[in-house]
Amino acid sequence: MAEAEEGVVIVGAGIAGLATAAALTRMGVRGVIVLEKSHELHTTGAVISIFPNGWRALRALGVAHKLANNYPSYKMYRVMNIETGETREINLTGTMDRVGIGVRTIHRKVLLSALAEELPPDTIRFSSKLVSVRSADPEDSTSHFISLHLDNGSIIKTKVLIGCDGVHSVVAQWLGLSAPIDSDRSAVRGLAEFSERHGFQHQLHQYISHDKMAGFVPVNDREVYWFISHDTSHRADNTAGDAAAGAGLPDEFLDVVRNTDPSTLTWTQIHDRAPWALLLGPWAHMGRATVLGDALHPTTVAPDLPLGGCAALELEDAVVLARHVGPALTCADVGAEEALAAYVSERRWRVVGLAAGAYVARWAQRGAGGARYSFRRRLVEWVLRRFVGPRMIEAVNYDCGDLDEMD
Repeated sequence: MAEAEEGVVIVGAGIAGLATAAALTRMGVRGVIVLEKSHELHTTGAVISIFPNGWRALRALGVAHKLANNYPSYKMYRVMNIETGETREINLTGTMDRVGIGVRTIHRKVLLSALAEELPPDTIRFSSKLVSVRSADPEDSTSHFISLHLDNGSIIKTKVLIGCDGVHSVVAQWLGLSAPIDSDRSAVRGLAEFSERHGFQHQLHQYISHDKMAGFVPVNDREVYWFISHDTSHRADNTAGDAAAGAGLPDEFLDVVRNTDPSTLTWTQIHDRAPWALLLGPWAHMGRATVLGDALHPTTVAPDLPLGGCAALELEDAVVLARHVGPALTCADVGAEEALAAYVSERRWRVVGLAAGAYVARWAQRGAGGARYSFRRRLVEWVLRRFVGPRMIEAVNYDCGDLDEMD
């Protein structure tokens, strides 16, 4: 059985994993490897919307300039209640940062490639699926290594383990975080491709009803990203529910869906981790292991809080983690356990706050209608508009700080 020793192992080559590797590399950490179970960069999900908080993180990672000029920003957000016809417009100029990067939707594959370009050759090890984690020596609690067992039978011993392995994270399970729970919502996403200019204004369009939320946003003159998220708690057959999710939506939205490239379609049964689990659960282990991105806070915010969902929390996680842990991995005077504790302390309340806002929004949408449901929804919508909404604007303007680049 093949064994190897590594200094830092990141599990997962998604946005969180590649951003973390790029951030640590930028901080002068050497010997970082990224394990990816697929045979190439996994690009499920055609595009991602990034607000100023995400662009600030990308700027700290040194890749914002590669992306911003190729994608126009949008400044208006239109929300229509398809049951009442009421339409609200939200000006997004309040989410423009000081250098005008603003709010943009970019191709996920382009973002992943830009992050991967920041890494030394052979950093990413494809076809490397993690199946279990344990202390290298179960009899020795002072062992400096964590043992990673892969599906091909090989074992990697590492001093530092960072789990970026998605919603059903092996690393999060080993740390003792509670398993993600079914949110009773599913989402369908796709990318429409028009043969000629589509003619839509470059703004976010969203439609809501008592059991669904849908929306679209132009990526460029010919591509439009769209999604539908709907309640599945009262449907015995979720497949039938997904097929009917488009009922009642306006023609402009359905026209976008009809022009979708089938290869870009994704269906997701949405899972999340409860706010109290994030508040009370273990984020790290003895200065040797932690998790971030979807492995920590599954991204259920996108269909539930339109602004918070584009927060690119995983990019923030990567920058903050590297800023605290980088010096501990390059300087003997800084303790790794204290560094991880500082990362957890800085991130916990921000993540819990956004998760709580999304949780309340989902609770407001659950139910099949009726007077009781209508009252509950109106009450929660007032709370969201009065208290949560302004904080979401603050959230997407958040600045996670810079990195002190090292040679």
